[in-house]
Amino acid sequence: MPREKGRKVVASNRKARHDYSILDTCEAGMALTGTEVKSLRAGRASLVDAFAQERNGELYLHGMHIPEYVQGTWTNHEPRRTRKLLLNRIEIDRLIGKTRESGLTIVPLQVYFSDGWAKVEIGVAKGKKSYDKRQDLAKRDAQREIARSAGRRGKGMED
Repeated sequence: MPREKGRKVVASNRKARHDYSILDTCEAGMALTGTEVKSLRAGRASLVDAFAQERNGELYLHGMHIPEYVQGTWTNHEPRRTRKLLLNRIEIDRLIGKTRESGLTIVPLQVYFSDGWAKVEIGVAKGKKSYDKRQDLAKRDAQREIARSAGRRGKGMED
């Protein structure tokens, strides 16, 4: 059977982009068991409340939920176990250095399959204040209204 090509998104953390300002992104592999991969291929995963943390010079992903594989037996995995992120030493050192700055954290943004390999897109993020979130919502609404009026104008329907 030929290897699958392209990028198939399994789960996306939309709330992360709302709660955090993403300063930098990086692609990382994950150390997974067989039943975790099968459950991901079925399109089942949740990144709500997930975050990455440094321990002993390595990065680990905490709080990511991959439900148990339905056809799994006693070899099934624990749904919220801590998973190791697979990165180069240079990338790990760069990310750890950024998180040691005040107020920065590492959050997962997406889980996907890239050419058959399970990957996670992680971002170095700074928490937003509530007024920043309101400004972003107002800006997005204004852009949507501009696009809507431009569409009406293009169709010949004046305001």
